[in-house]
Amino acid sequence: MTDGNDSRSPGQDGDYRCGYVALIGRPNVGKSTLMNRILGQKLSIVTAKPQTTRQRIAGIKTTDQGQIIYIDTPGIHLAARRALNRYMNRIARASFHDVDLILFLVEGDRWTRQDEHVARSLKSVDVPVVLVVNKIDLVADKSRLLRYLEDEAGTDRFSDVLLIAAKSGDGVADLETKVLQSLPFSRPFFDEDQFTDRSERFLAAELIREQLMTRLHQELPYALTVEIEEFKRDGGVLRIGAIIWVERKGQKQIVIGKGGDVLKQVGTRARHALQELFDEKVFVRMWVKVSRDWSDNEKALKQFGYDEQS
Repeated sequence: MTDGNDSRSPGQDGDYRCGYVALIGRPNVGKSTLMNRILGQKLSIVTAKPQTTRQRIAGIKTTDQGQIIYIDTPGIHLAARRALNRYMNRIARASFHDVDLILFLVEGDRWTRQDEHVARSLKSVDVPVVLVVNKIDLVADKSRLLRYLEDEAGTDRFSDVLLIAAKSGDGVADLETKVLQSLPFSRPFFDEDQFTDRSERFLAAELIREQLMTRLHQELPYALTVEIEEFKRDGGVLRIGAIIWVERKGQKQIVIGKGGDVLKQVGTRARHALQELFDEKVFVRMWVKVSRDWSDNEKALKQFGYDEQS
């Protein structure tokens, strides 16, 4: 945003920077948490369940110095037996290209086979790759951290190594400064008040799915998705109709709950989250339906919005 006493628009000066930055890593390393922290608002949904992020989503941060478009991606994983898992891997790998910088997130002093798999996949990219070590607040002996990373991660493979704690914000400001310095000089690509490239319908579906995953963390069927059937503003109220798709009849009963109690709780929490996001009164209706084995069906994936062109 520009200063109120300055009539210049972002990108007017020749030293303005703009570019795309991909957040890459295995599941649950904190990519979505980092993007939300940078944006200063909730965009990507976050839960304790692995592979919460299923689709690419751009978060746009605009300042007087530059505009950075962060691309949050699904976690890259080795076990990709179902069509949905293979889709998520393809989406994440597609983000290697057409960006100006890659932030490769790992977790504290933990280097796994999946981390190494991602690191090797990044060897062929032609843009700088920064190793971002997240959750350092959980590492007791920080004096051993860099030595561990040199031994296990091979830090010489990366253009830089940054240590952060995305949840608390430690080190994030320094990361943003280094990211901006790595981007090309350019006018902004998006309006300064735009914070994502995704539609309101997409954001609504994601927030509802987040509440389902949070409420049903233990019992939740992994293969659950949300489709927005109705999204309209009427009489000062945003009316949202959502279908929750599961793969089995038994899963449908889990989501509904005894006497509909689970669905009612999810609906209430989702309504509050949606009202906070859209800053208006929201009315939510939800139905639960079964689409057998949809997560292993390419046609069903496209029907539910898992389209590689989206």
